Amino acid sequence: MTEKKEVKSAPKAAKKAAAKKTSAKKAVVTVAINAENVGFKAGDVYNALAAESKALSVEEIAKAAKISTEEVYLGIGWLFKEGKVKDEDGKVTLA
Repeated sequence: MTEKKEVKSAPKAAKKAAAKKTSAKKAVVTVAINAENVGFKAGDVYNALAAESKALSVEEIAKAAKISTEEVYLGIGWLFKEGKVKDEDGKVTLA
């Protein structure tokens, strides 16, 4: 008679839980594009720069003025057009 050998299989690798793919959705900021709103955002940017009295990045201005970065860009555009701000090493400062 032949002897049957018991063969133990290697332990199964633990199944990794399939990582759920979550799409990182950015919050869409709707900004009213009209002279009044853009003028107010320019005022917010100007006041934030005047309060700090130093060059600030767009993110720093947004945080100080409590507005979105899109609104900061609107305000900066207005202020650049009027010659009120200038670029200083990649940051914005009052002219």
